[in-house]
Amino acid sequence: MSPRVDLRRLVLAIGAPVLAIIFASLVTALVLVAAGDPVWSTVTTLWDYGSQPRTIALTLNQGTTYYLSALAVAIGFRMNLFNIGVDGQYRAAAFAAAAIGGAVSLPKPLHLLLIVAVAVAVGAMWASIAAVLKVTRGVSEVISTIMLNAIATALIAYLLRKVKVDVAGSNNIGTKPLPESGHFPGIPLIPGSTLDVYGFLVVAVLAGIAYSVLLGRTRFGFDLRATGRSQSAAVASGVDVKRMVIVSMLLSGAIAGLVGMPQLLGSSYSYSLDFPAGLGFTGIAIALVGRNNAVGMVFAALLFSFLDVSSVILDINDISKEIVLIMQGTIVLSVVVVYELVRRYGIAAEQRRVSRELTRTPASEPEGARA
Repeated sequence: MSPRVDLRRLVLAIGAPVLAIIFASLVTALVLVAAGDPVWSTVTTLWDYGSQPRTIALTLNQGTTYYLSALAVAIGFRMNLFNIGVDGQYRAAAFAAAAIGGAVSLPKPLHLLLIVAVAVAVGAMWASIAAVLKVTRGVSEVISTIMLNAIATALIAYLLRKVKVDVAGSNNIGTKPLPESGHFPGIPLIPGSTLDVYGFLVVAVLAGIAYSVLLGRTRFGFDLRATGRSQSAAVASGVDVKRMVIVSMLLSGAIAGLVGMPQLLGSSYSYSLDFPAGLGFTGIAIALVGRNNAVGMVFAALLFSFLDVSSVILDINDISKEIVLIMQGTIVLSVVVVYELVRRYGIAAEQRRVSRELTRTPASEPEGARA
């Protein structure tokens, strides 16, 4: 009986995101037809462009940042905390790391370690503000993190003007460029591509493994998940809920601090006005699609990254690249709906199984009936 139940759960877990993607594809096809764009040629254009070595490398690079962002969001989600502030946390961390990294000169390993440590510390510190407000004043983390995003944007703009240097060949301004000792070496992973994959991909893989082990194999992870399910039950079992809130937000902010590192250490080497923004909100969508699962978020991050990278070729072929945003949004909505339907189906199926088991069990005779 047990293997059959496990197989059913596996089928449901795999089938739900597949159904969601199929539904999103159908909706996207209808939008293309309504807009007068060819459906099949759009699909073949995306596929042909996406299979090129350079596109694969770009997809992996973008997917690395997306995955780290999703991990940061997922830690909060597992605790039933909505850390909407990943966007502000990673940008504040990237700015601080770029400013400090560009101002010092150290041997390569120490320099990289310093930059990453500063990013992690700043990300955790910025997230801790929302955590302290929640446990001491009961302020919703949704409201506080959204406000902290706006504060981070203004603060970075102010500080950037204090440390700015002109970016050669443009009207852009940024921090002092990192010296060569602050560059994270790339990996020539894709044959035929002149573009290296971010070396920080290795850090993202290690972060995913650590996330999976911490939440699934440790007492802390059990307490975190238990608190997310029911705070009253967690308190009854001896869990300090306030401590868990603070620690979870600190961990989420620390991972958020890594989000900007692939770009900073592997490509731009400074924080400027055109540093990527909005990655935190993309991480929310990816965490939802991946169901906060370390492996599921890998596929979701690569899917979103592929769609974003491939949108360039659509614009070149006179097809509105906004169709990518429509598909991504539809995927998120579809996943939420499909998983809810699957959850209800699973509950109903389990109730039917228990009912059948109870029916097969002989009713016990009332005490004293034999007498």
